[in-house]
Amino acid sequence: MTREKPRQGFWGLWNISFGFFGIQIGFALQNANVSRIFQSLGTSVDDLAFLWIAAPLTGLLVQPVIGHYSDRTWGRLGRRRPYFLGGAVLATIALLGMPNAPVLWVAAALLWMLDGSLNVAMEPFRAFVGDMLGSRQRTAGYAFQTGFIGAGAVIGSLAPLILTDIFHVANTAAGGGIPPSVRYGFYLGAAALFCAVLWTVLTTKEYSPDEMAAFEQDDGAVEAGPAIAAPAGSGARLAPVWIALGAIVIAAVARFGLDKPVYLLGAGLIAFGIALLVSAALVRSGRESNVLSQIVGDLASMPQTMKRLALVQFFTWSALFIMWIYTTPIVTQRAFGTTDTASAAYNDGANWVGVLFAVYNGVATVWAFVMPWLAGRIGRRNAHILGLLSGAAGFGSFLVLRDPHALIGSMVLIGIAWSSILTMPYAMLSNALPQAKLGVYMGLFNIFIVLPQLIVSSVMGQVMRTVFPGDPVWAMLIAAGVMGVAALAMLRVPRDA
Repeated sequence: MTREKPRQGFWGLWNISFGFFGIQIGFALQNANVSRIFQSLGTSVDDLAFLWIAAPLTGLLVQPVIGHYSDRTWGRLGRRRPYFLGGAVLATIALLGMPNAPVLWVAAALLWMLDGSLNVAMEPFRAFVGDMLGSRQRTAGYAFQTGFIGAGAVIGSLAPLILTDIFHVANTAAGGGIPPSVRYGFYLGAAALFCAVLWTVLTTKEYSPDEMAAFEQDDGAVEAGPAIAAPAGSGARLAPVWIALGAIVIAAVARFGLDKPVYLLGAGLIAFGIALLVSAALVRSGRESNVLSQIVGDLASMPQTMKRLALVQFFTWSALFIMWIYTTPIVTQRAFGTTDTASAAYNDGANWVGVLFAVYNGVATVWAFVMPWLAGRIGRRNAHILGLLSGAAGFGSFLVLRDPHALIGSMVLIGIAWSSILTMPYAMLSNALPQAKLGVYMGLFNIFIVLPQLIVSSVMGQVMRTVFPGDPVWAMLIAAGVMGVAALAMLRVPRDA
């Protein structure tokens, strides 16, 4: 016998998603300040994309594995909450350490730790909403989560500016190091992250495996696959193709003198091909229950709606990652007239980037509560297309706007897109997935978020150095075009998804 999950009231929705508020403070501090930290430690703008490669690479590796294990975990804290808590502890340590990094390699290593631990904490939250809410309440649930993401990002993005303007914390450091305003912002963010995640851990109670089995029919998994992945042996046929593509990329780097980070792209393709071969060998030997084969099998058996949304995500997150990397050098150069990272003008411009990031996240918070109404009238698919087109317009406007206050309008448009990106794909996806594999599929869905970021990190430095040397604003033209392609790709997603 199946039964519907109880509807959650306001405070139930609040408790389920409040931890994401703290996680997003951590991500916002990272997004708005890591380029600033790297440049303060002596990195040139052309090398920023490579140093940012930690973020997508850790997400690519961590999220599917965490999703796989969280689907199979059950203990005193449930199945998702142990991962929230463990990730929060590690992220707190990384946030305390990063602004005190004495040299560049230490800062880069702490970025890997920070992003990996944030991914450990974040991935189960997406599945957690699906676990706790019935299919009819999921759009509201993910919108509520988006509201907390936006609010946390506003606080994280504005932290150095607030500390400078209100509490008069110094915004420059002797010798051009990391300013005190950034250091104290990271300390406050660490405390907020840990406390917010702990709130969700202590105020929620997960449904037991027996209760989840009783609820499963109500979860709307119209394209649900098998509860246990089919053996992933067929992918071995494509393994030589991936290995060959990787070898071609590596050879092209050596032959044409391309940027060295592109080697990582070739290595990643080869590694994926090898993973397919290893998985197939394990299946043939009767050991199909191993983690690698299970994840590869799940990837091969994705529901059709997930495949189409994955393509949208690929283009969407390519554009977003370009923005996160290049907004600081664009704004400081064009709106504040400097590339000197030790100057007061540069640091004022970097603080203004925090304001701009706070604007788009604040707009996302407000728009999150408009989206359920909008989706109810024009459908989730069309609502998301509207959001993506808004983002494309916002990116494109950077090419014609130089006044720092005018860029607020650009960020309003991007905020509408950001709100939709954080809500609509997950609301559509959760209704196309089997409940028993919600965690691993949410983790696999993240591949199509981090893979484009990995590619951007590998090639954008070369593109900007070769095609647009010394003028990073043209990166926003690329972002606008890629976001427009994402909107077109949404046309392939069913209207009723």
